[in-house]
Amino acid sequence: MKIRKGDEVVIIAGKSKGATGKVIAVDLKRDRVTVEGANLIKKNTKVDAQGKGGGIVTVEAPLHVSNVALLEDGKPARVGFSVVDGKKVRISRRTGKEI
Repeated sequence: MKIRKGDEVVIIAGKSKGATGKVIAVDLKRDRVTVEGANLIKKNTKVDAQGKGGGIVTVEAPLHVSNVALLEDGKPARVGFSVVDGKKVRISRRTGKEI
């Protein structure tokens, strides 16, 4: 996957379009990423055995990776791969620089 945990991304489609944030989780099997502070949903939680934790909480829901773009210098950029010194590295398609 071209987007990794810790990357700064912008959401390019969906209800949170235009929002930016840091990737906090990546699901490789489902091609989804979770972005900090974006695609927020309300979730009902049950009370645990100690009698605390119940109620409605707001959490980030995962987005499909095609709906996010890597941020480079404040602008969205596509990601490509190149081999440098026998090692596969990510490069920006906008500038050609290594990410």
